[in-house]
Amino acid sequence: MNKSVKGSTVLHYVTFLLGGWLIIATAKRCRTENRTAQFCFCNLTQIPSVPGDILEFFLNFNLIMEVNATSFPRLETLVKLELGSQYTKYLIIRNDAFVNLPNIITLDLASNEMLILDPHAFAGLSNLRNLLLYYNSLNESVLEEDYFQHFLLLEFVDLSYNHIRRLRPHSLFSSLHFLSILILKINRIATICEGDLRSFQGKNIIILDLSVNWFYKNDSHYCGNPFRGIVFDTLILQGNGFNSDKMQDFCNSVKGTSFVQLKFGSHIMGPGFGYNNTRDPVKETFAGLAESSLKILDLSVGGIFSLNPHLFTNLSDLVILLLSSNKINQIQKEAFAGLQNLTHLNLSHNILGEIYDYTFEGLSNVKMIDLQQNHIGSIQNQAFSGLEKLENLYLQDNAIKTVYFFQSLPFTFLINVSENKLEDLKDPINATFLDFRANRLKDLGNLHQILQVQSVQYVILKQNRLSTCTAMGNISEDNQLLYLDLAENLLQIIWESNLCWDIFSKLSKLQTLNLDQNHLKFLPQHAFHGLTSLQKLNLSSNLLSYLFPGVFPGNLTILDLSKNQLLSPSPEIFTSLIQLDITHNMFICSCELSSLILWLNQTNVTLLGSQNDTYCVFPDAFFRVPLYQITVDGCDEDTILKPLRFSLFILNTVALALFITLVVIYTRFRGFCFILYKRVISIIIDDQKLDVDASACKYDAYVCYSGTDFEWVQNALLKKLDSQYCSKNRFNLCFEERDFIPGEDHINNVCDAIRNSKKTVCIVTKQFLKDGWCIEAFNFAQSRYFTELKNVLIMVVVGPLSQYQLMRYSPIRTFVQRRQYLRWPEDLQDVNWFLNRLSHKIVKEEKVRRKDDSLQLQTIATVS
Repeated sequence: MNKSVKGSTVLHYVTFLLGGWLIIATAKRCRTENRTAQFCFCNLTQIPSVPGDILEFFLNFNLIMEVNATSFPRLETLVKLELGSQYTKYLIIRNDAFVNLPNIITLDLASNEMLILDPHAFAGLSNLRNLLLYYNSLNESVLEEDYFQHFLLLEFVDLSYNHIRRLRPHSLFSSLHFLSILILKINRIATICEGDLRSFQGKNIIILDLSVNWFYKNDSHYCGNPFRGIVFDTLILQGNGFNSDKMQDFCNSVKGTSFVQLKFGSHIMGPGFGYNNTRDPVKETFAGLAESSLKILDLSVGGIFSLNPHLFTNLSDLVILLLSSNKINQIQKEAFAGLQNLTHLNLSHNILGEIYDYTFEGLSNVKMIDLQQNHIGSIQNQAFSGLEKLENLYLQDNAIKTVYFFQSLPFTFLINVSENKLEDLKDPINATFLDFRANRLKDLGNLHQILQVQSVQYVILKQNRLSTCTAMGNISEDNQLLYLDLAENLLQIIWESNLCWDIFSKLSKLQTLNLDQNHLKFLPQHAFHGLTSLQKLNLSSNLLSYLFPGVFPGNLTILDLSKNQLLSPSPEIFTSLIQLDITHNMFICSCELSSLILWLNQTNVTLLGSQNDTYCVFPDAFFRVPLYQITVDGCDEDTILKPLRFSLFILNTVALALFITLVVIYTRFRGFCFILYKRVISIIIDDQKLDVDASACKYDAYVCYSGTDFEWVQNALLKKLDSQYCSKNRFNLCFEERDFIPGEDHINNVCDAIRNSKKTVCIVTKQFLKDGWCIEAFNFAQSRYFTELKNVLIMVVVGPLSQYQLMRYSPIRTFVQRRQYLRWPEDLQDVNWFLNRLSHKIVKEEKVRRKDDSLQLQTIATVS
């Protein structure tokens, strides 16, 4: 029973939160802002009140069932109204429903399940230009009756996805002088006879879209020319099931009508591949269009298998012919005869296997031929000869292995032979733009072959297999190459074999060079020598870890070095740049990187990519820490002393040679020397123990350390210094495990221990730096140092902690900048000497002299 109650409570709580969220979301959506009334998905049943100066009013996806003369207030400035997709079975538009919206330009009533219009539903919309009525279950009466009588400036009407069965517009359409686009696709029109479009005669229709209707159900011949007296820009009849016979009947029926463009896409002409259920079009198929002055013919997406001789001979005015996505496998001789004005031919996405010398005969003015995504494996040598005006040739995504037709090609602007099976280029190519990406080229020496022609300006060789280099002729000194893409190859194998290091030396006009994803581990020092015009260089996604100074040309402005393995690059390399990308590298955040960090913080160069993607990977404490968060204050000393160190190295080398023997002896027996020294001193001076005044403090020293280091501290220090561990020890020490009061607040215990001890000894280890209590104790002890002006704080560094790591913590940095600290010896024979020194520091009283200027604690940004 309890579980049921709890479950019910949770359900009510979730429901409450969801309801609140919906209320907030609805409140944000259902409002007016910036002269736009946005009331979609608001569950409205009536038109809401809105300011009178709005420009756009959106009411889609509501529950409005009726709009009448009182629904809208007077909205003089409204130009766009959307009232579609109501969640009701019908939407009724009463007479004079929009009379208060005199200046509306676009009206959207689309996607209502059923739209019911009164005879004068559109009264008052004399300025309307765009009317959207698609998906409303409207029948032919919407055109045959006088619903459109109130429109004077109407230009665009969309009646697609309705139930219109015939096309006989009302005579009032003759007065719609601006109507130029009528969309009637996906209706149920099966036949259009001569006279049905009488009200359109004399008009210049820009677009009439009759695609995907029921013309395929009409088995009878066309009844006259339905488009007589109409001038069309574009007539769209796609998806109407036109086979060759129906296409011939249609073309004959519209004889004499002028068209700019006819679109018959998604037809069923031709047998397809492996079928013989319908014939391919022949010369007579399009004969009826001989007097139509047709400029663009779209026969894409069908089953045409063979282009028969003289197929388009009656279309002498044709400029663009689209035959893509058929099943064309054969192009007969003189298939394109008569197309002397054709400039664009699209044969892409077919199943052509060979291109013969006669294939494109008759296309003397063609500028573009698109043959991409066929099965072309062979092209005869003279296939493109005679096409003197050819500018663009697309052959990508075929199966071409060898090419011999380049030599017979006229000058072209673009040749795209990407995604084929080319293994070698044998002839120079007279073109401006060459795309050979995603082939099987292995020899970078092909670039020599390409650049023997001065006209070449753009070359794409990416995604090949370039791994060797054999010069195939000399690169022209006057070459005009501006863009070279060698990405995704194996240039590293070529350069590590000492081949073609000077491949770019003659490319003096090259502006863009892409070498990304080439597995490059190094750059030859003079690799880019001669690239005096280079502006953009892409070296991303390689394996570069070091860059020689001066490797890049001085004119370079954009450099991409992202996704490499750069460790500590010098900023001098980037002095000429305007844009730089060094994200996702392997930066080692040591003092060697300080110059780059300072440069990144001060430079005017635009750094591409996110700042968070330029980060450290080593040491572990700085892993994935962005460089902009790193400070280099602790590295200034190294920078200043670098010249001095070199001079001292020379002097010390000479001095060290004189004392080398003494140093070796001392190094090997220094533990014994210290014991001997102590005995001599005790004999001569009769060494007296320096005891502290017990009345002054309860403890001689408080030992502060991380709890994880207790076992080491106990064995190394407490057992050798604390009197309770051994009577020979001289100090009364305080440490947490023994002397803190159980149950007392930890910080109070720490403060009491520091106040009641003459000195505080902090054992600084890696764990100490990670322990917030230890850092707090260090800070408190240091505050006593500044308050009492006594040297009451002793810092002992244990383990391999660098100066850089210590300087990251503000309290420790402040101490290190003013006092010396002790470091635990690495050699066991130095432990006695170290303990003796530590004992003297505990005993010794040191006054701190106050400086004239007040002590200031300088803080630097730390990285956690």
